Amino acid sequence: MKKAIFGLSVALLALTSCEDAIDLKPQDRVDMDSYFQTSADLEMFSNPFYNNLLDKEPEREKSDFYLTQTLSDVMLGGTKRTTPASAGSGGWSWGNLRRINTLWQYADRCPDTDAVAKYKGVTAFFRALFYFEKVERFGDVPWYDHEIGSADEDLYKPRDSRELVMSNVVADLDFAIANCPDKAKEPNNPFRITKGAALALKARVCLFEGTFRKYHNISLEGHDYMWYLSQAAEAAETLMNRSEYKLYSTGKPEEDYLNLFTFEDANTDEYILAIRFTGATGAYHEAASSTLQPTGGTPGFPRKLVYQYLMKDGSRYTDIAGYDKKSFVDLVKDRDPRLAQSIRTTGYHRIGKTEILAPDFTATTTGFQPIKFVQSPLLESGQLDNKRSTCDMPVLRYGEVLLNFAEAKAEAGTLTQADLDKSINLLRARAGMPSMNMSSANANPDPFLTDANYGYTNVTGPNQGVILEIRRERAVEFVMEGARLMDLLRWRAGYCLDQDIYGMYFPGPGEYDLTGDGKADVVLYTSSQAKPTVAAGVQVYKIGTDIYLSDGESGYTDYHRSQPRNGWNDARDYYYGLPINDLSLNPNLTQNPGWDDIERKN
Repeated sequence: MKKAIFGLSVALLALTSCEDAIDLKPQDRVDMDSYFQTSADLEMFSNPFYNNLLDKEPEREKSDFYLTQTLSDVMLGGTKRTTPASAGSGGWSWGNLRRINTLWQYADRCPDTDAVAKYKGVTAFFRALFYFEKVERFGDVPWYDHEIGSADEDLYKPRDSRELVMSNVVADLDFAIANCPDKAKEPNNPFRITKGAALALKARVCLFEGTFRKYHNISLEGHDYMWYLSQAAEAAETLMNRSEYKLYSTGKPEEDYLNLFTFEDANTDEYILAIRFTGATGAYHEAASSTLQPTGGTPGFPRKLVYQYLMKDGSRYTDIAGYDKKSFVDLVKDRDPRLAQSIRTTGYHRIGKTEILAPDFTATTTGFQPIKFVQSPLLESGQLDNKRSTCDMPVLRYGEVLLNFAEAKAEAGTLTQADLDKSINLLRARAGMPSMNMSSANANPDPFLTDANYGYTNVTGPNQGVILEIRRERAVEFVMEGARLMDLLRWRAGYCLDQDIYGMYFPGPGEYDLTGDGKADVVLYTSSQAKPTVAAGVQVYKIGTDIYLSDGESGYTDYHRSQPRNGWNDARDYYYGLPINDLSLNPNLTQNPGWDDIERKN
C-alpha cells in the first residue's frame, strides 16, 4: 500500500483535502481572476504534484528481483493479466494532468517573472513525468498541453504518436532544466524540483526511450533511438559536470551503501529528489515492516540475482565450479560488499545492535532476506521498530545518473574506458570493488548473463560484454528502487519474468548454519522424522509442510510452487490494456495489440 503522507507544508495538506474537486473543476474552488497572482499562489497550487505523482514506496515494486508472498499479475502472466474495466483504471487516469495544465495556463498572470519561470519549470517537470509514465505503460497516448473542459472536443481525440508525445516530454524537460533553480538556490532540496532533478529525469526518460526503440526495433518519423541515447548521455554528463552532486562515501565500503538508504534525513550529496518522511508528523512508510514481519509480504531475492554479485576481487561467482550448490555461508563469502548490505548474510546485525541475526524464513519467501531501507531499531526511542520507517525515500539519486550515462553510451556504441571510469567505476570504488574494464568485458562476456535460465538472450554486438556488465551493476546498485520491471520492458526482456524464482539451496534435512558461527540456525526435517528438539531461537521447519524445496526433500526453496505462472506474452505484454469503459466513452481510442478485442459498450 502506498502511503499518501508527505510532510511538505500545511498548504499541501489543505489542497490535497479537496484535490478531487479541484482537478474536476478548479473554478469551483479558485477564483481565476484573483488567484495565481503571487509566488505563494503558484507554490500552493503546485504542492499536490509531489504527493500525487511521486512513488512513495519504490522498494515494494514486485518483479523477478523482488518476490513477495503473492506474485503480481505481471509475474503470473497469461490470463492473469486482464483488460481493466472501469474508466480511469489500470493507470489510464488523467486527473493530475488537469491540475498541471491549469497551472501552466494561468501562471503567467503572476507579475513576479522569476516565480513564473520557476513554477512553470516545476510544472513542465511534472507534466514530463506524467506523460513518461503513460508512455511506459501504454505507448501512444493523447497529448494535452492545455486545460480541457467537459465540453471540449479534444476529450475525444485519438492517441497521438509516441514520437509526438516523447518529443514534447523532452521539450518540457528542457524547459524545466532552463527554468528550475539550481540546487544551491532551492532551500528545500532534495524535496523540491531543481535543475539537477530535471537533468536526472531527462537522462532516465531518454535512456528508456532510446533502448525501448532499439530493442523493439521501432522506427518512427522524427527522432531515432540514437538521438534519445545521445540526449540521455548528454543530460547525465551535464549533471555530472555541474559537480552539485556526488556519491555518499566515508571510505567504509562495508557500510556506506547500507547507511545511505537508512539515514533519517536524505543525504543531500547523492539524493537529487527525495520524499520526506518523519515520525514527528506521522509521515512514515513500511520498508522495515515489509521485510521484518511475517505479515509484511515476506519479500526475498531470487537466487539468480544473488548469483549476479561478483566476488570481492572482481571475478565472477558463477565461474566457480558448483556455485549453485554451495552452502549459504560459502555462497556469501568474499562477495561484493553490497550483497551483505542488501540481504542478511553471515554476521548480520541491525544497525546500532550487536545481536547476530540469521535469515528469518517466516519473513522471507526465498531465504535471501532484504535489509535495504531497514533502519536502526534505536531510531525515535525504538517506537517505530519493525513497524514504521522514517528514512527519506529516493526518487532520483546520483548513482542512477552514473548508471544511465554509462548504459546510454554503451548502447549507442560510443562508450570509452574513460566514460566507465567517471561513472560505473565510481560506484564500484564506493563499494570497495575493482574497476570494470571495457576491453576485458567485451572479450569475455559472462555466459551466466546470456543464459536463457538467468540472463538476457537478445544482447549482441561488439559491446555485448560491457552492456551485460552494466546491467549487472544496475541490478546490484539499483535493487529495490523500483526500476527493474521497466528495465525489462525497455530491453525487450520480459522473458526474464518466466525464469525460475527459487531461493536458498538445501541438500536435504539436517542442521544449517546461516550466520557463520558454526552453530545451527535452521533445522529441516521430513515427515518420516520426529520433530527435532533444538535450542531457543533455532528455526525448525518440516519439509513439505513448513518449507518447500524444488526437488522434494532437497533443492532450492520453492515458495511459489502453487502459483503457476502462465508465461510472458511477447506480442502483448510490453504494453498495458486500455480500460474497457474508456474505449466505450471515446470511440477514437484504439486498444493495444494483443489485448482482448473489446466489444465497445453502448
